[in-house]
Amino acid sequence: MTTLLSTYSTGDTASADSNAPEKTKAATASIQAIKKETMMAKPSVFANLTIKLKALAFKLLPQFLGLAMLVLIWAIIAEKNTSLPSPLLTLQEAIKLFSDPFYQNGPNDQGIGWNIYASLKRVAVGFGLAAVIGIPLGFMIGRFSFMAGMFNPIISLLKPVSPLAWLPIGLLVFKAAHPAAIWSIFICSIWPMVINTAIGVQRVPQDYMNVARVLNLSEWKILTRILLPSVLPYMLTGVRLAIGTAWLVIVAAEMLTGGVGIGFWVWDEWNNLNVPHIIIAIVVIGFVGLLLEQALVAMARAVTYEETGA
Repeated sequence: MTTLLSTYSTGDTASADSNAPEKTKAATASIQAIKKETMMAKPSVFANLTIKLKALAFKLLPQFLGLAMLVLIWAIIAEKNTSLPSPLLTLQEAIKLFSDPFYQNGPNDQGIGWNIYASLKRVAVGFGLAAVIGIPLGFMIGRFSFMAGMFNPIISLLKPVSPLAWLPIGLLVFKAAHPAAIWSIFICSIWPMVINTAIGVQRVPQDYMNVARVLNLSEWKILTRILLPSVLPYMLTGVRLAIGTAWLVIVAAEMLTGGVGIGFWVWDEWNNLNVPHIIIAIVVIGFVGLLLEQALVAMARAVTYEETGA
């Protein structure tokens, strides 16, 4: 019996071994067929690159056409009005201007780079002071009804006042143009941050505050664990609005106060009847303002994502 079983097993194994090459060939053919189908279904690297380039082209084409239309209108107006420099002449002047943007030939004759730097420094100081005071004040106004009742009439009264109307007050108090310009930046930057932060605090869901009351959380934990994550998008919106207003105001303030700065540089070029430089300054002011806003938008996205992920 054992001999028969062994013989049967041996014969079965031999049969399996004889069929093994055929099974291997069939499995290999199946794998190759699957790979071929996968490669056919999966787009090639060139196809992926083409898709990305088309998407980029569709994104950039409208912007390019908009700028091209603006330059075309400018060229047509310059052709009709000879007092306005053409785009080509302005470009040539811009190349000369930016070939040495940091030259210094005296206190009132400096390159455009130094003027931009001086304006940005004033904006940074005034905007920073407004953020240090305005954001905590907005939290207090939104958190405590007593503070809201005390400050809301003041904000409603002073917010509509033009920032340049505060410039003479700054000149009277500080007796100098530089701190007066910073004062104008401060007073125009503080309102968006105060108002948006206060609105954000007031819109925190009441359920969150009820849970904090039940858990007997301290005011510091309520601020850091509940209010700050919820208010952050509103607060950053106020910051973004404030920086745009600050950059807008500093140009006008420097036109009136003089000294070094992009606003004073524009006014000085107007006195010299150098219209191409005025147009270049307009483009530079817009470009710097765009960079500041985009930087704050990127920061807002990054911080909001981190808060959400936490």
